Formats: sequence, C-alpha cells, structure tokens
Amino acid sequence: MPALGKLALAAAVLLTAACGAPPPPPAPPGAAAGWSPAPVVPLPSQPPPSLVVDAPLPEQLAMGLVVLRYRAENLRIVPVYGPAALDVSPRIGHIHVTVDDAAWHWADGSGEPLIIQSLPAGPHKVWIGLADPTHKILDEKTVNFVVPVHSGHH
Repeated sequence: MPALGKLALAAAVLLTAACGAPPPPPAPPGAAAGWSPAPVVPLPSQPPPSLVVDAPLPEQLAMGLVVLRYRAENLRIVPVYGPAALDVSPRIGHIHVTVDDAAWHWADGSGEPLIIQSLPAGPHKVWIGLADPTHKILDEKTVNFVVPVHSGHH
C-alpha cells in the first residue's frame, strides 16, 4: 500500500474510533474542585455571593490586636463603586464594617484581613457586610470575641 494510502487509512480508523467513543464527561462548574471560574470572561449566570469570616487569630487577640480574615465567594473584592459597576462580570463588590454597633461603618475594597487595635479588654463584636458596588448588602456575618486583659503594645 502506498504511504498516502496508509495515512488515509489510519486517519479513517482514528476518526471512526473518535466518533464511536462516548463524549467525555462535562467539566463541573468552576473546573477544578475548590477553584472558581477564571475572572477574565463574563459569566452568563452566577451563583449568589456569600461571605466567609474566620474567628480572630488567637495569638494576636491575646496581645489586644484583632485580625479577622475573610473571603467572598462568587464575588471579587475590589475598590470599584457606583451603578455602572453592577454590570461587571464576574461580580465585584466590597465590604462594610461596624465595630460594637457603632452608628457608623467604613467600606473596604482591599480584600486584605481586617486589623483592629486598641479595643478595651472585654466582649466585642464586628459586623461585616458584603456589598455590591452600590453598597447594597448581599450577605453579612457578625463575629463575637473577647479581648483579654493584656499589657504592653503590639
């Protein structure tokens, strides 16, 4: 058989095998387990955003320093605000923070852990709200903790 004929026959066998094989299973949403979709293309639908907040780090709390790690799921924390940002996909937002039921809060778009210092010894609470670019709260968490009596500075 000429070389060209052997090549055509091999291609036909491969094509037949490929067409007869079952299709590969669909990739799960978010691809690899624990990974969210790459934030570089618009998403046709997005699951609701949620907020996860860890308890304060105990070593720092013992020194009177409150360090709260948090993360948003299905929303990227960025310092972008205003109604036009509602159309950004994947979804973006920021957090609002209130300490001990203060009448005011602050907004943060850094995505970095919250660090609060100089709270007096005793019970405290920090409310964190996950907000869209227009400051609408999408999810919220409250963290309760006790700052122990400590000496010295951090």
